[in-house]
Amino acid sequence: MTKTNLSRYSIPKELSWLSFNARVLQEAANQKVPAIQRLRYLGIFSNNLDEFFRVRVADVSRLAAFSSTTETKEHYKKLLGEIQKNARRLQKEFDRTYLDVLGALRKKKIYLVNELQLSQEQHVYVTELFHRKVLPELDPTILESSQPFPDVMDGSNYLAVKLQSAGQTRYGLIALPTNRLPRFFQIPQRKGRRGKVFIVLENIIRHCLPDVFRGVFDITSADAYTFKITRDAELEMGEGINQSLIDKVAQSLKKRRNADPERFVYDKQMPNDLLEYLTKRLKLGKYDSLMPGGRYHNAKDFMGFPAVGPAYMEFKPLPPLPVPELQQVQGNILDSIRQQDVLLYYPYNSFDIIIELLKTAAIDPAVRSIHISLYRVAKQSRVVDALLSAKRNHKEVTAVVELQARFDEEANIDWARRLTEGGVNVIFGVPGLKVHSKLILISRQENNVLKYYTHIGTGNFNEKTSAIYTDFSLLTYDQEIGKDAANVLDFISYNYRRHNYTQLLVSPHTNREGLVMRIKREISNAEESAPAAITLKCNNLVDGQIVQLLYKASNAGVRIRIICRGMCSLIPGIQGLSENIQAISIVDRFLEHPRVFVFHNGGDPEYFISSADLMTRNLDYRVEVTAPVKDPQLKKRIQDILDIQWCDNVKSRDLDREQSNKMRKYKINAKIRSQEVIHQYLISNRVPASVQRARGRWNKQLVALTKKRSKKS
Repeated sequence: MTKTNLSRYSIPKELSWLSFNARVLQEAANQKVPAIQRLRYLGIFSNNLDEFFRVRVADVSRLAAFSSTTETKEHYKKLLGEIQKNARRLQKEFDRTYLDVLGALRKKKIYLVNELQLSQEQHVYVTELFHRKVLPELDPTILESSQPFPDVMDGSNYLAVKLQSAGQTRYGLIALPTNRLPRFFQIPQRKGRRGKVFIVLENIIRHCLPDVFRGVFDITSADAYTFKITRDAELEMGEGINQSLIDKVAQSLKKRRNADPERFVYDKQMPNDLLEYLTKRLKLGKYDSLMPGGRYHNAKDFMGFPAVGPAYMEFKPLPPLPVPELQQVQGNILDSIRQQDVLLYYPYNSFDIIIELLKTAAIDPAVRSIHISLYRVAKQSRVVDALLSAKRNHKEVTAVVELQARFDEEANIDWARRLTEGGVNVIFGVPGLKVHSKLILISRQENNVLKYYTHIGTGNFNEKTSAIYTDFSLLTYDQEIGKDAANVLDFISYNYRRHNYTQLLVSPHTNREGLVMRIKREISNAEESAPAAITLKCNNLVDGQIVQLLYKASNAGVRIRIICRGMCSLIPGIQGLSENIQAISIVDRFLEHPRVFVFHNGGDPEYFISSADLMTRNLDYRVEVTAPVKDPQLKKRIQDILDIQWCDNVKSRDLDREQSNKMRKYKINAKIRSQEVIHQYLISNRVPASVQRARGRWNKQLVALTKKRSKKS
């Protein structure tokens, strides 16, 4: 198979991403999921879709508009059409699911009502609430054709208003002030009924809509319809030599707020005259996606729906667990790392351990310096607090702050300023490359020798997301890894320098090369009739070279397992191409975020954790770090976790050519919901018998495949 015909066996990444979001929507539609969690899945779906249009569809739109050849231009136009078709289908499914979830909530006596469903007592309460809390925050605009159209912010919710006044039709615009007011307001229940009642902000406004205009017009009728615009999120960075990077990013963020629209989502009940007026005034181009929907938009706010009702309406808590390596050594956390590598697995282990690591380093007299790379941090970041504490304790502290972490740019500008004001040496990374690595390097003076304590992870230093994302962190005293990490940080500071890395695979220098070499090694082993296998766990698998090599490996007889949460361009199970590849996706209460690569290596398996997905941008255009896990106990733990996930037959879907997202029917005589089973495994250190039997079958199949290949050769 040549590179030129790879596209025949590759799913466009944008369509694969929509298939991933369909899996999220499946969880919202699943009546076995607790009702409040179903509502929150709707919020996740909506938030995902917003980002999809802001980033991925915007990229395709630019390619459709500016491609140099007619053939290429038509290709991207066709892809845009497929994206819009699939997105509209998902929007309809979302609307159906939303109504079903409302019904499920009603059965639990939780009501989400509109302005037409209020009793007289509720009418009085909502009217008073509107005048007391809501009206002071509203700044309506009367739209005049002779005046410029007001700025419509990306992702914000608006009410387009149609007014009848003195026989004349007027149009107005109201921005929902959700940055100052909650989206959901609890109001009293009807007399004689039990339960909790909520009304959304826009329905409070609709209830008192004529009052918004404060009697300026003699209004005979008023109707309001929601809409929102999703804009291109690409930052346009100027090339001014004397302009600081912070200023460049800040100016680009201002441009983003009024960038080209990629999607216009509106209430399908909106009158045609109002819709035509808006689309004309907003200058929606021919590639923009007009998407009719339900009455409510920005369903991402459902992620923050109040925790109400009995405990069974939410997921049963899985409390954080102790880490075996940290319990075996008396003393501080640095003493434990010095004795043995430590593997953290969030959210099963607490992120507080990282805070403890930084706080210990901050006050340890022997610690000389702390280096860290920050991509995304929490709004109230204890990581930043610990770094400032270290500086107050006279440590040398350096923070690499990625100012172009998409949608966190403003927050990171603020953190960079706060760190700088606190005396921390702040570096803004490498021109043209995002710094996406998850590094901490602590330098400590021990017996007159500088020693390294290194953290390498798959997730961000963010307390909030560590509670809902699964991720690995490796803490090690391995000095070779420490030297490599120091060289990575030196490259970030002085990007004209090139280093030889002995342990780490580093983008953009050696990550691709190292992964390609290991896939080719498995191919060679298979061709020599030796056992060969690869397990990949990632968020996205779309890099053309990697996909092509995996197809070649399958043809050579390499057994390949893929656990991919999001985009997967590779198509498993095609005879003569990928029959030795299986791929699944797991969607459950936690977002599966680790990147783990396992290579059989002739019976001496290599295990890696990485900040990099198998995407061209991660391998070639970012600073990413892939680290080996060497400790036999930690390698076993990773393998056990991967095997449990592979046996998931409750929350996993098969990835196939049709992107059907069929629930996986993995027959192992037990129900395995991997995220919950892993919690039990980490308590007992015992793999369920059913998973052990499945692992045994896998190993036998690997041997059988090897013998079959040997006979053919």
